[in-house]
Amino acid sequence: MTYWAINAVFLGLVAVTAGAALLLRWARTRSTRASSTRASSTHGSLAAVVRAAGLSTAVLLVMTAVFDNVMIGVGLVGYDESRISGAFVGIAPLEDFAYAVAALVLLPSVWTLLGSRRETEAAKAARASRRAGSGAGTSTADAEEAR
Repeated sequence: MTYWAINAVFLGLVAVTAGAALLLRWARTRSTRASSTRASSTHGSLAAVVRAAGLSTAVLLVMTAVFDNVMIGVGLVGYDESRISGAFVGIAPLEDFAYAVAALVLLPSVWTLLGSRRETEAAKAARASRRAGSGAGTSTADAEEAR
């Protein structure tokens, strides 16, 4: 089995996770826009997100190139020549960069799926606002949920 075949398994799992996160993000944005006009200011502009993602990608790939070359150069890591593609960045095989790309996609995807603290606080505030607006008293379960 080649290193690209191993990478394909991990990158496939990352792609599935990213797809689920995108669907969840789309659903949250859609429901937020239906209930509030502040959705665009809350989530930031697309250009800012693209700039941040591009900068993160560049920094991580440069760091991966530097440290992979150092680790391979001093003999900490070795590769079976028959299992690599033959494309290199310095002395690091191109396959090594798949893990950096996977991390760049997986971390924000998992963050989206788990929910950020800001989203959790906003959801709690919305529930409290709905309860206060309905005139209904809060129960012990509601108080526990708000904590």
